[in-house]
Amino acid sequence: MPAQYVEIPGSNREPPVGTAPIASVHATNPREQIEVSVYVKDEGGDPLLKMKPGAVPPPTTESTAAQDSAAFDKVRKFASEAGLSVVLQDPARRLIKLAGPADKLEAAFRTRLHYYNDGKNAFRARSGSLSAPADVVGSIEAVLGLDTRPIAKQKLTRVANPHVVAGHLPNEVGRFYTFPPTKGLGAGQCIALIELGGGYRDSDNRLAFETMGLPTPTVTAISVSGGANNPGPDPNADGEVALDIQVAGGVAPGAKIAVYFAPNTIQGFVDAITRAVNDAQNRPSVISISWGSPESQWTGQGLAAMNSALKDAATRGVTVFAAAGDNLATDGVGDGHAHVDFPASSPYAVGCGGTLIDTANGKITGEAVWNHGGSGTGGGISDRFDAPGYQANVHFPPSVNPRQGKGRGVPDVAGDADPRSGYRIVVAGGGATIGGTSAVAPLWAGLIALINEACGRPLGFIQPYLYGASQAFSQITKGDNKDNGVGYSAGDGWNACTGLGAPKGEDLLRVFKSAIGAVNAPVA
Repeated sequence: MPAQYVEIPGSNREPPVGTAPIASVHATNPREQIEVSVYVKDEGGDPLLKMKPGAVPPPTTESTAAQDSAAFDKVRKFASEAGLSVVLQDPARRLIKLAGPADKLEAAFRTRLHYYNDGKNAFRARSGSLSAPADVVGSIEAVLGLDTRPIAKQKLTRVANPHVVAGHLPNEVGRFYTFPPTKGLGAGQCIALIELGGGYRDSDNRLAFETMGLPTPTVTAISVSGGANNPGPDPNADGEVALDIQVAGGVAPGAKIAVYFAPNTIQGFVDAITRAVNDAQNRPSVISISWGSPESQWTGQGLAAMNSALKDAATRGVTVFAAAGDNLATDGVGDGHAHVDFPASSPYAVGCGGTLIDTANGKITGEAVWNHGGSGTGGGISDRFDAPGYQANVHFPPSVNPRQGKGRGVPDVAGDADPRSGYRIVVAGGGATIGGTSAVAPLWAGLIALINEACGRPLGFIQPYLYGASQAFSQITKGDNKDNGVGYSAGDGWNACTGLGAPKGEDLLRVFKSAIGAVNAPVA
């Protein structure tokens, strides 16, 4: 009896906007080999999201992903019956990769694939929902890789006229925020950088760190799902990679840096996160993500798979920072509504907003929300995630969108992002001044690497600590992130432009040392 097929929840995709299909994959190349990532469901619950401000997360474990061998058995059986090959099984990532010709994958998941070219990118895409046998669908969280349209943009903004903006070296910015000068400058830590394009040059790294008067950190490139360190073809992506390495390494030069290169697709993005979280060789304790897109552009299954990957990071003691976006409160969507950027809006990530800093004599003399010339920090109220427990004490402004219930507030923290007070970096052999919230994520990642070293262990899921430590932040009360009147204003306490505020590095170290000391105190 033929298997009963049902829709895979969250798999619906709209057709690509602004471009028509060139040809059907089935008609032109039905034997094209395609590899898809099937993530099985995470059944572990979400106890971390119930934690209140100031609560100390439970001890982390090496692997807490719910392993369901029955789910893997069902997917393998389905693949065999559909004529597909199993090319990878990774239970710790809840991942099983299937490969086969396009026509067999189309038949297996009841879809049709087409080629597109929007003038910037050539890609494969589908529309509508995916389906699979009912007994398999119950185990599947996501099927990623059939559709290869780009999903994310780097959150980077270059100075229009670099000759009139001096900018700051990354390690100078760390000193502005009183980052603690720990003994090993992050020694024993590994910072993971997620990159969906571009590449770095060793010569750029050497020159950049020589300019900062620092040793060049160890930088390792890791290829994920066909991605690679490939400097040259995309200068903007190269600028993003250089910014991430030089900011994270500039404030924590004793830490190792692992750069995970993946294709700019939902599959590549999620695969990169799960690879970093489960990298037993490099063992990153912090992840920095400077790529993202509006929540509204994500499929339900893609968002769920990414959120589960970030949850795995949290439960395994890996802190994740994500840029909140550079297109103000609309996140570049022209529908008249506010939009927050994902994965910054995930409750398992620390969303990073942006500021403009004024400085004199090595100190910050003023700081306001970054909003200039049509660019500026993202932030707002999530339409896809409820407010987690650690935001229980936050007085949220009303969402400017129609929304039932209390949504997650974005961002959580902030830092220098305006290119007018941007970061001096080296890319393609030359100097550049770059800003964007993509600089704030690696800045915070470097800070936490320093604090991890000083505390003697990874901090992991730090959000409850942060929301119980208002004294360790400089609140940003000036400015807004409004785009044509749509958005939010800064103010006392948490706000939807800069979150809790900018870091006071030494104060944060004291907060974390105190919290860890309380956890490790002997029981009377």
